[in-house]
Amino acid sequence: MVRRGSVFGRTKWRVLLSSVAFGVSVTSSAGAETLNEALVKAYQSNPQLNAARAQQRATDENVPQALAGYRPQIVASLSAGLQPVRNLLVDNTVQTASLKPWTIGLTVTQNLFNGFKTASSVRVAELQVRSGREALRNTGQGVLLDAVTAYMNVIANQALVEAQRGNVTFLRETVGITKKRLDAGDVTPTDTAQADARLSRGLADLNAAEVALETSRAIYAQVIGNAPGSLAPAQTVDRFVPRSRQDTVDASSRENPAVIAATYDADVATTNISVAESSLLPQVNVQANVNHGSDTDPNLGTKRADQASVIGNLTVPIYDGGTAASQTRQAKETAVQSRQVLEQVRNQARTAAISAWISSEGTKVALSAAEAEVKSANIALQGVQREAQAGQRTTIDVLNSQQDLTAARTRQIVAQRDRVIASYTLLSAIGRLDVRTLGLNTPDYLPDVHYHQVRDAWHGVRTPSGQ
Repeated sequence: MVRRGSVFGRTKWRVLLSSVAFGVSVTSSAGAETLNEALVKAYQSNPQLNAARAQQRATDENVPQALAGYRPQIVASLSAGLQPVRNLLVDNTVQTASLKPWTIGLTVTQNLFNGFKTASSVRVAELQVRSGREALRNTGQGVLLDAVTAYMNVIANQALVEAQRGNVTFLRETVGITKKRLDAGDVTPTDTAQADARLSRGLADLNAAEVALETSRAIYAQVIGNAPGSLAPAQTVDRFVPRSRQDTVDASSRENPAVIAATYDADVATTNISVAESSLLPQVNVQANVNHGSDTDPNLGTKRADQASVIGNLTVPIYDGGTAASQTRQAKETAVQSRQVLEQVRNQARTAAISAWISSEGTKVALSAAEAEVKSANIALQGVQREAQAGQRTTIDVLNSQQDLTAARTRQIVAQRDRVIASYTLLSAIGRLDVRTLGLNTPDYLPDVHYHQVRDAWHGVRTPSGQ
């Protein structure tokens, strides 16, 4: 009777077992890029985030545009030309002249009352700035979460590639040993075919892991700005998140930037009602004019004319075909819509917070189970190895046990990745995924700096950055 497995030497089995159990190489993290360093790069250079910052700076300009309604409007005018004149007088004599008339003038218009339109417009612009800041904060959270995901995917895929390489090494050794046993007449060609099949599967799995790794590297470069090098292991951010599900929901209602932005948007819509109603109210302004002209009226013999005036204007709308009334009704319906959107966003934030909390707790269980599975699979492989030495197990038993260990290790790697990403996702759901909370070594972008630089600017076309 053939005793399959009896020719497997104890030393050879230990080598093979070691290659599987420690297929994921442990590299020193000295000099490796940390997750916080990657987040700093993304925060400073990510195009999506920088575009959102530029958009917010453009939104800031709505305030000085609205404030311009309080300020005088000054217009200078100049006209000049050539005016040939030919007059037939009553005594049938002809009078001709070639005049070069010109006029220069200055008009100053100051609004005194426009139905509170300017005040309401300034309020709308201020609220838009506040809403924009929250939208920018939300974009920043999304970019940081994308960076965390990209970073962890690279680490996980690198580990999966190493695991599959260890698996292939094990399978190649197994194929070699099985062929030697076949030559010795200890096994049948079926055992060799089984080992060859598992090696082919292992090579395919290694190729798939390498493809996934290259894809994750490309995404990393897109989000963070440079290709990944050596990456250090990352830790969770559980210390920054609430301790209970209810606290998480409450925090998301208070701090989630999407909720706060929607609140400001509802205020904008409500204030726009006052802007629309201003068209139904009287308008009062005062206008001052100064003009100087030459060769202005040859018929009267006028050579030069100087004029100055100050005129007050009162305009009372009586009927405009219903446009202003329609705009007011429209603004009221828009305000109703914005309040409904606010409620919808609150519900979405609440759901996202609950989902993030459940996912985070679930990844803890999954990781614990995966670690226990790896430990048990490792013990099982050692047992199969000993039984194979005694001739109680076949080659396929060893291959199956090794495959179970590789699969368990793969699940452990994925669980470790998911655990870190889930903790950052939960932090984002409550609105705390930012530079200050994480303690990143980079200055925080402060949108109010640009706002104060342009808010009271009366003139100038250059931006504070010099463009």
